[in-house]
Amino acid sequence: MAGIAVIGAGMGAMAAAARLAVAGHRVTVFERGATYGGALGRFERDGFAFDTGPGLLHLPAVYRDLFVKTGREPLERCVELTQVDPASRHVFPDGSSATLPNASRAGVLTALDEALGAGAGERWSALLVRAREAWDATRRPLLEEPLWADWRVLGRDPYPAVRRRGLFGRGGGKGPTTATLAEVARRELIDPRLVALLESHALAYGFDPRTAPASATVLPYMEQTFGSWYVTGGMRALAEALYARCRDRKVEFAFDAEVTGILMQDGRAAGVELADGRTADAEFVVAGVDPVRLPELCGGREPWSADDVRPDPGPGGRAAARLTVCLALRGARPADAVHRTVVHAADRTAELTGVFDDGHELRTQCARPTVTVLRPDDPATRPDDDHEAVTLTAAVGPVDRLDGAALEQDADRLVASAEAAVPGLRERVLWRKVLPPTDGGPVPGPSLAGQEGRFLRPGNRTRVPGLYAVGGWSHPGGGLAHAGMSGAIVAGLIVNGDDWHGSE
Repeated sequence: MAGIAVIGAGMGAMAAAARLAVAGHRVTVFERGATYGGALGRFERDGFAFDTGPGLLHLPAVYRDLFVKTGREPLERCVELTQVDPASRHVFPDGSSATLPNASRAGVLTALDEALGAGAGERWSALLVRAREAWDATRRPLLEEPLWADWRVLGRDPYPAVRRRGLFGRGGGKGPTTATLAEVARRELIDPRLVALLESHALAYGFDPRTAPASATVLPYMEQTFGSWYVTGGMRALAEALYARCRDRKVEFAFDAEVTGILMQDGRAAGVELADGRTADAEFVVAGVDPVRLPELCGGREPWSADDVRPDPGPGGRAAARLTVCLALRGARPADAVHRTVVHAADRTAELTGVFDDGHELRTQCARPTVTVLRPDDPATRPDDDHEAVTLTAAVGPVDRLDGAALEQDADRLVASAEAAVPGLRERVLWRKVLPPTDGGPVPGPSLAGQEGRFLRPGNRTRVPGLYAVGGWSHPGGGLAHAGMSGAIVAGLIVNGDDWHGSE
């Protein structure tokens, strides 16, 4: 069978590697860093442990399928998955809050009515019914199949706010379409707290709700329908399990091995060149890197034509980065603490302006940003039961990762916001670690239909024979579930040929 070189050891790249190895290929992964897992990092100190990437898993079926297809042991024998219930608590600027159960439409409806007033739950539920139509229309082309050659049809928004003819089956005329998630929120949810609830799902993926398509309603739909899951020991354990599965399937790994070029022979990818001058021949190359880098790695050859979705680090406008603050706290975790709390910004307009618009950083625009507070009830995250590990995250604009003083000021603002979720937080802090966004860059979000295709990612097939793209900046976009799907698609294309159309 073919020898395959995989560039990068992120989750999408390892998912592809494991599937390709099971199909009989000889797979070698070249990772420029010292470890695997990509965004699924971990910071440890003094007996405390913190996830430095995604804190929860949605659509666990993606990894269940991966582990079933690559070995005898299913996912649940490799990691302990637990549903997070309640799924989240939302604290609003007016002092009200709503605690939402996990994977329960009726329960969420009741909780919103009780917290925000009669009718709130029904408005939210009606919006997610429409979101389901968008999900049903785009699940296969955006998650399970290679990006269509006629990808422009996905530029039409499937959210059924206006009935119309077309791919997504909504009969009617050629009337105007719903443009953005923010417009949907204002028109259909009305209550500014429900608006904040919807928009926070986009913000968590680095999307500006003012430019994100209405189809971004699939983000809360996906979470509410398939639930929120935590991996005991921290989400990093999922990366460890996938790495172990790759090794069990004889995938070879080379760490501290930076790929500086993709070898070409007779017009097709034929291996990789490393920074130390070594080369490795391969019949296929799978690039788990930002597609923006591929022309340079290909010696100036452009892997996409003018008719393809082009690499774009900021689809639909400037993309957000993610700032993370790890807090080591004295004092036990209260028994009634919620795993995830979202504290919403008092001034969302200022927040969005600071993150997306004019280049000003968080500190100059929004005194207290929207902050996600993660408080896992997991002994593996703390030295003993008299302490607690808490992680704060917030979307921010471009940051200078070397400007330590400025980052500490931003961290102060996150902590101030988070005190609404953890009373007395500042008095409990033993120490904190501020983790700037990797390379100061944006966080890749999942592909979305609408907005003329500006939120799609470059396809996994490239115009260079034998070269494939995988990972968050490629189809079907970022996020743990999407990374796993990306790996499945690339493996399917290599095993079955470039005319493969996806899983049946």
